[in-house]
Amino acid sequence: MIGLVIPAHDEGERIGAALRAARRAAAHPALAGEEVRLVVVLDSCVDGTADVVARHGARQLALDARNVGIARAAGAAHCLEAGARWLAFTDADTRVAPGWLAMQLAEARAGADAVCGTVGVHDWKVHGGGAARLRERFARDYMARDGHRHVHGANLGVSAAAYLRVGGFAPLACGEDVALVAALEAAGARIAWSARPRVTTSARTDARARGGFGDTLLAMAAALAVPVATIEAG
Repeated sequence: MIGLVIPAHDEGERIGAALRAARRAAAHPALAGEEVRLVVVLDSCVDGTADVVARHGARQLALDARNVGIARAAGAAHCLEAGARWLAFTDADTRVAPGWLAMQLAEARAGADAVCGTVGVHDWKVHGGGAARLRERFARDYMARDGHRHVHGANLGVSAAAYLRVGGFAPLACGEDVALVAALEAAGARIAWSARPRVTTSARTDARARGGFGDTLLAMAAALAVPVATIEAG
C-alpha cells in the first residue's frame, strides 16, 4: 500500500483541486491497482476544509499544532500503521500530475530510497502586473531538471523503511522536509533528485509556513519590486 499525505491549515478554497489531482494519480494504470491511502491532516482548521475533504472521500486526521512537521509526521504514522511501504507527500495548494506516484515508484524500483521532485507554479496571476517578471526570474533561477538539489514537501516520496530508519519528520514549523532529506543523506539513503514526478503549486501571497516556498517567491518579488495583487484563491 502507498500512503499519500497532505497537511492542511484552512485550505478550503484550494484543497479540492489538490484532491482531484491526487485521486487521478492514485488511479494511474502503472500502479497496477495497488491501494493508495490518501490522508489529509487537518491542522487547526476553522474554515470549511474538513467539509471539502469529506466530499472527496479522503481520510481525515485532526490536530491542533500549527506545525507542518507534526502534521506530516501524523499522516505518515497513520499510513505506516496501515501497512504502507511507500510514503508520498504533497501540499493542499498543489496539483500533482497524473503520473506523479508512478514516477516516484519508478525511481524506487531503480534503487532510490527517496525521491525529491521539482515544482512549477500554476497561478502567477496573484502577483498582478509583475507576474511576468517574477515568472521569468523563477524560470531563470530554478533548476527544473534531473540532478537538481531542491527539496519540497509538495513533491517528496520516501520508502517506509528509510523513513523509519531516520525517525521521520522533525516537529518543525518550517524546513521539516529539508531536515528529513538531510537525515536520509546522513544515513546513506539513495536520493533521486528527479524532475520526472511533476507538480504545480500556488504562488500564494498568504504563505502558510514562514520561510517556505510562498515566502521565497515573495522575497523574489520584493527584490524585483513586483507589486502583489489582491489575494485570489486558485
